Amino acid sequence: MQCFAAFSRVSLAPLLFTAALAGCSSGGDKGTTSNPNAPADSTAAAAAAPEAPADSPLQLVGELREPQFVGVAVLPDQRVLLVSPRWDYNPVAPIAILGPDNSVQPYPDAKWCTWNDSVRTEPEKHWISPQAATVDRSGMLWVLDPAAPGLKYTVPGGPKLVKIDPKTNQVVQTIRFDQSVAPRKSYLNDVRIDLDNNYAYITESSQGGLVVVDLKTQKARRVLTSHPSVKAEDIRLNVEGNPMLDPMGKPAKLHSDGIALSRDNKHLYYHAVTGYTLYRIPTAALRNVALSEAQLGAQVENLGKTPACDGLEIDANNNVYITAIEQNAVVRRTPDGKIETLAKDPRLQWPDTYFLTPDNTLYVTASAIHKTPTWNKGVGKQNQPYRLFKMQLPK
Repeated sequence: MQCFAAFSRVSLAPLLFTAALAGCSSGGDKGTTSNPNAPADSTAAAAAAPEAPADSPLQLVGELREPQFVGVAVLPDQRVLLVSPRWDYNPVAPIAILGPDNSVQPYPDAKWCTWNDSVRTEPEKHWISPQAATVDRSGMLWVLDPAAPGLKYTVPGGPKLVKIDPKTNQVVQTIRFDQSVAPRKSYLNDVRIDLDNNYAYITESSQGGLVVVDLKTQKARRVLTSHPSVKAEDIRLNVEGNPMLDPMGKPAKLHSDGIALSRDNKHLYYHAVTGYTLYRIPTAALRNVALSEAQLGAQVENLGKTPACDGLEIDANNNVYITAIEQNAVVRRTPDGKIETLAKDPRLQWPDTYFLTPDNTLYVTASAIHKTPTWNKGVGKQNQPYRLFKMQLPK
């Protein structure tokens, strides 16, 4: 494992606007805002870093001691892209191409990865705090930037969905979200692209809700913001014996987060982190602006109980893959509702985000959110590098 001095762990205070830092962390706070200088390999770690089981199907793709990365996408030419939000680090490359030697290269270039006072007048041209990336079936990359550094308030003009052509590494479309879609206390979390209908669907995890984006007109709207399906459930998450309590001692309330789009683009699946229930809704209903919130809510289908999860993915057979954060596992829900464990590995420290390639290779990040200072009374307990794994899906 190679450490990277270029990714210096520093306070974000010089980089963030005063307005963006006012107030407390959002209800969707998953990151490490309490102690930005706590080392990832803190001596406060309670145990040695876990080792791989002999029968684990997971293959290590890459690892970084810093910064914490949460998202992953694999480009058509097989380049692997990592996403590092500006939660409590100031990563040099919040969107980065991962090299085979664990090197990182800013993507699409160093200018886009720069966010400081010198560029604050052009928030639409820089990664402020990107959260997710995906690749559509035509091979285009889409990056979602909620623009809420430190998991505080959004930077005005910053929330956006950016389309990049990997063949040229050039930005070809930027869709900006105003405060009617991305309020100051919002946190846009994950995205899927529907090319059949030219729409994007996004989860919002701070307050709960979905965002529906017409990619042609670039108009977007928030929906289901009061529906129980997008809200945290009244449960207490416990990850590796660590009760997920915020700095005030309150149980984590992490709303709609994981998202998956069926291959025929007819159904959108979603799940709250603080919850044990999977939901789906017809995408036709989401696109129907004539439906009231009550009528739209009536279209939501409860698919039953699953493990608590952060990320979702779906295959051509409508198996839904779930990052089981309390079990350190990759699990899937079959169309008949059966829950199957495909990999259980102690190295899966908070399995976070999936990416499924056309050859059925499943990538998964391990972001160790439960070991960060926010959820440990200000003390970082991460005892291994942040890691990216892959596995071949069983038939």
